[in-house]
Amino acid sequence: MPNPKTALNQDAYGTANTQAAVSVSRRDLPLHCPAPGTALWASHPRVYLPIQDARDGRIVCPYCSTVYTLEE
Repeated sequence: MPNPKTALNQDAYGTANTQAAVSVSRRDLPLHCPAPGTALWASHPRVYLPIQDARDGRIVCPYCSTVYTLEE
């Protein structure tokens, strides 16, 4: 059952998947989408994205189409 008090703290959560492009660094690995702090009710299942294996340093989330770019 969802937490009925979630609505009391709406400012504590970011809006899910509001960015179409996100830059990440190696310290953010392992990379997963949605990002930490995203409200669960407005999100998709967590998926780990192997950006470190991508040739061009870019990977797209299969659920929300957010493009992640690995900054060196």
